[in-house]
Amino acid sequence: MKKVFISLLWVLSVMGMNVALAAPDQVVYHFDDTQSQGLKGLRNLRNHLDAAPDTQIVVVTHAQGVDMLMEGMRDTKSGTEYAPLVAALKSRGVRFEVCEITLQNRQLNKNQFVLDADFTPSGVVRIAQLQSRNHFAYIKP
Repeated sequence: MKKVFISLLWVLSVMGMNVALAAPDQVVYHFDDTQSQGLKGLRNLRNHLDAAPDTQIVVVTHAQGVDMLMEGMRDTKSGTEYAPLVAALKSRGVRFEVCEITLQNRQLNKNQFVLDADFTPSGVVRIAQLQSRNHFAYIKP
């Protein structure tokens, strides 16, 4: 009976590993400074999806990181507008979230952001929850 139980546990664990291996990766990208992270980070996201298209990606922005999701914002060095890059990534399944605490602290309104942006009560809490509850990998470009 003990051997049967151990064999059953082994089969179930192997089956569980196969299910885990088949699940797509989940990653949270953390942006808190558009000037230093904006274009580089969006390029990282594109490259990530090019190499692993089934990856589930959530971008969480707060502080100056929210700027790349504001209407009409451009990279200060190249003049590249962020909105088309964000829209292209959104069409590939990337979710972009803006911290509402940042909105309050910087006296910003939701209508100042691109339509591709979603909102979360707290950026840092959202990152922590994605990591601890949902086992998302963490990347800060």
